[in-house]
Formats: sequence, C-alpha cells, structure tokens
Amino acid sequence: MLLPMENITLVGLGTIGLSFASVHLRTSNTSIVTIFDPRPDLATILDPLLAVHGRERIRLASTLAEACDGRTHLVQESGPENAEWKTALWPEVEALVGERCHLWSSTSGIPASIQAAGMKDPGRLLVVHPFNPPAIMPLIEIAPGPDTPEVAVEVARDFWERVGYRPVVIEEETTGFVANRLAFALFREACALVRKGVVSVRDVDTIVENSVGLRWGVRGPFRSYHDGGGEGEKGGLGAFLEKVGGTVRSLWAEGGGDVEAGWEELVIWQTEEAYGDIAQESLDERDRITRRVLEAIRGERELIEVENAEKRRAEAEAEELSRREGEL
Repeated sequence: MLLPMENITLVGLGTIGLSFASVHLRTSNTSIVTIFDPRPDLATILDPLLAVHGRERIRLASTLAEACDGRTHLVQESGPENAEWKTALWPEVEALVGERCHLWSSTSGIPASIQAAGMKDPGRLLVVHPFNPPAIMPLIEIAPGPDTPEVAVEVARDFWERVGYRPVVIEEETTGFVANRLAFALFREACALVRKGVVSVRDVDTIVENSVGLRWGVRGPFRSYHDGGGEGEKGGLGAFLEKVGGTVRSLWAEGGGDVEAGWEELVIWQTEEAYGDIAQESLDERDRITRRVLEAIRGERELIEVENAEKRRAEAEAEELSRREGEL
C-alpha cells in the first residue's frame, strides 16, 4: 500500500532537484516541499515555482535538521555527484527522520550500496534515477541496493506510476544504471566516428534525430529489430539476426567485442515472450505513431521559426524607433 508522500524534503536544488520540485508540486495539490540547499541564489531560482504554487507549499530550510524531521515522508537527494558527500549525508538524514520515511537518491551513477555504507539500515536507501529533464522525460530507473526490501521498491514504483511516470526496476546494481549505459555507449561510438573523420558532430545529430532516435522513441531496440525480422512465426528478432548477425558481430569486434555467450538465445526468447509474433496490425500501429511524432516535430519547428522571426522583426522595429527618437 502506498504511504502518504505529503511532506517531501529535497536536498540539493540543481537542475535535477529543481525539476523534481516542480514534479512533486504539480502532481499533488496538498504536498509540502521543503528544500535544503546552501546555494546563495536559492530564493531567486525558486521564484517561478513560488509564483505558480505559492509560499504555503514551499519551505526553505537553512539546515539539514530543519529540513528533515519525524514528520517527513520522503527525502529525495539531488546533490553533488560525489560518493564521499552522499555517503556522509545519509547517516545524518537517517538520524533525523522517522523509521517509515522513504530515502531516495537521484544520483546519475553512484549505487545505493556505496551511498548507504555508513547507515544503520542501508536497505532504506534506493536510487530513483531520472532522465533529464525529469519534469518532461517519463523514465524513472529504480535501482535498489542489495539490502533494500521489496516493499520499498514497490512503494517507489507505485508512487511514480501514480504521478504518470514510467518506472523500471533495475534488478542488479551496475555503474550508470541502464539508460546512461545505453546513451553513453552510443555517445562513445559517435565521438569515435567524429575523431576518425567519418562524420561531423552536426551530421551525427542529424542521423540520430532522423533514424534511431525517432525509431527508439516509438519502440525500443529489441522491439524495433523484432519488427525488422518480418511477420509470422519465421520472422521477428531471430530472423533479423540471421540476416544481419554477421554485420552486427563485425561492428562489435571493432568496439568492445562480442557479448557473453548465450546472449542471442536469451534476447530472442525474452523478445518473443514480450511481443509475440509480428502482425501487420502492429507494424501499422508503429508507422502511424511514427508519422504523428514526425508531424509534431515539424509543426513545432515551423512554429518556433515563425515566433523567432516575429521576435526579430519586433526588435528591429523597436531599434529603429529608438534611433529615430534619438535624432529628434
């Protein structure tokens, strides 16, 4: 059962923390968000949130003890990406809050087991990793430590599903979790291709935006390649790998080498279990969604161009008016 998450404390208000403040305030009309961050411009950067949600729902704490107490339901940390800092923080928080308070870190890659090393009950801490910017991107990676009880994981999953996100539980601690490992693998290859002179930075972005970025935004890599194998029992991911498996392995050999033995059977089995045989109806659905996404992107870009042209025209008119007034 989902416990109340009305008294929320955010530790650290950089880009991620500020975005999560917006999420917590937007998704509940009754939550009180307490913020602790020693940055001197804290009040200034909070002005937009204060204007929307009011000062009654946002509290600024000058100390950690003021931010965390027995009434706090959730402490979410988005502080410096520094293991020593996080490891020192959590025992302090643990001593201040009640036993039922949930403790989440929004780290980009430091596992819960490292952060919780100094805690009396390290199982209380789990990672809740967003994809930036969290106020827009729906993914939340929930990465528990080895001692985290299943109920804590379920509470986190239920919470993020309730507020409209797509939480995924990472079953084993791994550096960078999953989204960043996938993204950084692609980024490494992009950097290598630019370094070799194969392609420019701008052209890499064009390629990704108009191919895998668009495709994987509609369907992930396994389902996309499952589609690419064709319809029926003899199609799917297995058929796709039969056709292009040699090319895949040649490319992998240039990078980090092949995946551990047994990968092919495992991913084919899991993909078929998840998606079944490919049917034309499914391909039509994919194409329909892809076209709508393309239309939305083109439409927004055209609208932005019009707005920017109008802005430049207004600025030019104001400049000309100012020049004429100066001549009088």
